[in-house]
Amino acid sequence: MSISPTHNEALSAQLDRAINNKTKPLGSLGVLEALAKQIGLIQNRTDISIAKPAILVFAADHGVVAEGISAYPQDVTWQMVENFLAGGAAINVFAAQNNCALCVIDAGVNHDFGPRDGLTDRKLAHGTRNFAQEPAMSRDLCDTALAAGMALAAELEGNVVGFGEMGIGNTTAAAALMHKLTGIPVAQCAGAGTGLSADGILHKQRVIEAAVTRHAAVTEPLDVLTTFGGLEIAMMAGAMLKAAELRKVLLIDGFIVTSALLVAARMQPAILDYCVFAHCSNENGHRQMLETLNAKPLLHLGLRLGEGTGCALALPLLHAAVNFLNQMATFESAQVSEKSE
Repeated sequence: MSISPTHNEALSAQLDRAINNKTKPLGSLGVLEALAKQIGLIQNRTDISIAKPAILVFAADHGVVAEGISAYPQDVTWQMVENFLAGGAAINVFAAQNNCALCVIDAGVNHDFGPRDGLTDRKLAHGTRNFAQEPAMSRDLCDTALAAGMALAAELEGNVVGFGEMGIGNTTAAAALMHKLTGIPVAQCAGAGTGLSADGILHKQRVIEAAVTRHAAVTEPLDVLTTFGGLEIAMMAGAMLKAAELRKVLLIDGFIVTSALLVAARMQPAILDYCVFAHCSNENGHRQMLETLNAKPLLHLGLRLGEGTGCALALPLLHAAVNFLNQMATFESAQVSEKSE
């Protein structure tokens, strides 16, 4: 796999001219102008579009929950998947509001759903092992999860894909990935997750620190993912890599989704050209993870829900960026005088 950087000097100049010639002062649409240009470079054209956007929500369980690192029991993972299938979660509401397709994927939930309408069954195991004691996955299982994610992304019809997740314990996995791949201290990576107390957060940090010590020799991105990651995180990373290879716009949600991207970006740095960062969440560590990736999030809403909710809420801004470039009049067409020199 090889992801091409989007840089194209000729197209970049064309897009600048098209954006600057709209009936507005230069730069007055701010971030929307940069977003329109980014979409143009991704799609390799000036007549940009949003077609059949979809949000993929990957669900899986984590063996590290046995260490008491979550405020909620593991059963909440499968119960929330049931809620997604019943249309009762925030992501259902926001995706429907924005005419966005929603795909719920069982990557490794510790529950047998059976054949269900609306559920994409890609279960590879009933959750990971406890990384506080042993690697979360075998390398073969991690590779299989990456490949499954790639296959899912290859099947998508649209040109915009958002990423969400559900998995009790996955902020612990994400914090461990963040620490290992950035070197940022664990205390700055691990946060409240689903609502831990101060003592709970401290315990979570200690669990991660002990696990990092146990697996100190692990340094390569894929080995880090194998040792500390989750099946939903690995499958999501694979989907991101394939979506970027296919020149789709990637909408990145919160802390866990960004940890998957962090792994993918260590493997293929050019993937970042394709990423629109929906928001900066309130989960401890997300802001620093975004800074590490030199990412500029669209929204700051104090979210820390996951599920891809930030992607759905940011989608109207992508529509706005596309629509102003395609539909706004130019100074010439509207017969409006341009700025005096």
